[in-house]
Amino acid sequence: MAVGINKVYNKVLAIANKEQRGYIVPQEFNLFADLAQLEIFEQYFYDKNQFMRVHGNDGEYSDIIHNLNEKINIFERTASVNSNGQIQANDFYRLGTVIFNGDTEVEEVEPHEILYMNKSPLMAPTVTRPVYVRSTTPFMGIMVQAYPSAANTNLTCTYIKKPTKPQWGYVVINDRAMYDGDSSVTTNFELHSSEENELVYKILKLAGVSMKRQDIATAGQGLETSQIQQEKQ
Repeated sequence: MAVGINKVYNKVLAIANKEQRGYIVPQEFNLFADLAQLEIFEQYFYDKNQFMRVHGNDGEYSDIIHNLNEKINIFERTASVNSNGQIQANDFYRLGTVIFNGDTEVEEVEPHEILYMNKSPLMAPTVTRPVYVRSTTPFMGIMVQAYPSAANTNLTCTYIKKPTKPQWGYVVINDRAMYDGDSSVTTNFELHSSEENELVYKILKLAGVSMKRQDIATAGQGLETSQIQQEKQ
């Protein structure tokens, strides 16, 4: 379940406006919301790498790796790969598994490895044991080159999509911005519902820096640090 952007907006305003600390206009909130969502999203991958090194918790609902996978899987998608190796997705972020003919996983190898593999009859890739080399181009992004060449047809892949940019849609009534949930521009956060408070804290921190209000930035940082410590105990 996604996080409702209006709930986060109201919480941020309630804390920022306490004791007349300041007001965050919708345009600034939308900018901070996007930055906060991306920061939380990117942290998933660093956290997963870190916690994969330690023994997990066997609890059904408290295993950290399981919980991180649940949050990341919200963004998992499938796309086709054309014969040139281009992934057919406009929201591509990270590559997952490359698949040939819908049922054969294609193993990734380094560019120098394919040279040695092709010289060995035993190691040479086949359509039943294909491999691929990943490359990056300035305009196409990540490209996939499968070996043997026959495996470059009927390729698909799993990938992690970029989070859609959140947007608090509003209409102006009597010089006041009012939430418009029916607006075509209104877009909720795509993050897991458990990230609601984390979004509030990060947006507060960003807003405090923007408004040059150290008290707001410190409040957001303190709340965020407290939650992180609780999650990683």
